Amino acid sequence: MLPTDNRLRRREDFATAVRRGRRAGRRHLVVHLRSGATDPHAPGESAPPARAGFVVSKAVGGAVVRNKVKRRLRHLMRERVDQLPPGSLVVVRALPGAGDADHAQLAQDLDAALRRLGGGAR
Repeated sequence: MLPTDNRLRRREDFATAVRRGRRAGRRHLVVHLRSGATDPHAPGESAPPARAGFVVSKAVGGAVVRNKVKRRLRHLMRERVDQLPPGSLVVVRALPGAGDADHAQLAQDLDAALRRLGGGAR
């Protein structure tokens, strides 16, 4: 599970990442990355952690398939969120083929997209 501090929950944060961030598309997913902290923090205070959110529409499949894809993406992102710049906002949007993809294919697509965006990946 993705730690609470690293979860993207507010609609405004999703919108900021999608509208103002950079985008990299792959076969099974699209990653939107808004780098860096959007609000300055006080001196001596640590930067906010990178946060990630997921969008899995009904085009991916039924409820069981959508939840499986979300769980896989959360697990993959948990391993990669520390490599992102502090304060980054990441939205991972699953494409219709993601429901048929296995864990390794999703990992490969996520890594390639994050590398392309310069967010760091394995």
